[in-house]
Amino acid sequence: MPQAQGATVALVEDEQNIRDTVAYSLRKEGYRVLAYRDGEEAWQAFERSLPDLVILDILLPRLDGLELCRRIRARSRSVPLIFLTSKDEEFDRVLGLELGADDYLCKPFSMRELAARVRVLFRRLGPHARAGDETEEVLRRGSLELDGRRHTALWKAQGVALTVTEFRILRALAREPGVVKTREQLLTAGFPHDQYMSDRTVDTHIKRLRRKLTDADPGFAGIETIYGLGYRFNLDSPA
Repeated sequence: MPQAQGATVALVEDEQNIRDTVAYSLRKEGYRVLAYRDGEEAWQAFERSLPDLVILDILLPRLDGLELCRRIRARSRSVPLIFLTSKDEEFDRVLGLELGADDYLCKPFSMRELAARVRVLFRRLGPHARAGDETEEVLRRGSLELDGRRHTALWKAQGVALTVTEFRILRALAREPGVVKTREQLLTAGFPHDQYMSDRTVDTHIKRLRRKLTDADPGFAGIETIYGLGYRFNLDSPA
């Protein structure tokens, strides 16, 4: 993943005023911005080369944002993806997170907030992340290994492709094995700049984490649900 300066950000938004404003603001931040009016136009470009980060609206002509998200995730599990959504689209927001989006922002939003979230996602993936930037160089817990600098996850030496948010949540759980983490704590870990996410969002990401880790190891049972409280990570014996 390149450093934020000069990185390519793809913006998929059918409303021209929003598209022009966001593109202009992100270019001022030093990003290379590729702007698309609809999902089909964007996908044709992504088939040739994926950008470093994607910002997309849910309601798009020709190919909607949810389907575009599915296609992107079929090609890459690690490209950061932010949804732009209306406040009354809670179901679509949750579905978007289930499909692998890392974050979402409700319209209307401030460019300062969007730019901050883009910086956070790049910082989580950047090769020069600082040790004090909520990341450990390598966190090892049983058969799990998380490399915060490279944004890689291994389970029993097998790679597991995680989105930025999934990585944050798993790291928060694994940092203290056996300790119950409430949904509120995991929300803070997964979305440090968003105070308005619901508990259902955490459950969605936990479900995705379990599925990915079970794909790597059918016997995986390291994330335990503590009903009424939250979740905890239990150590296994490393392979």
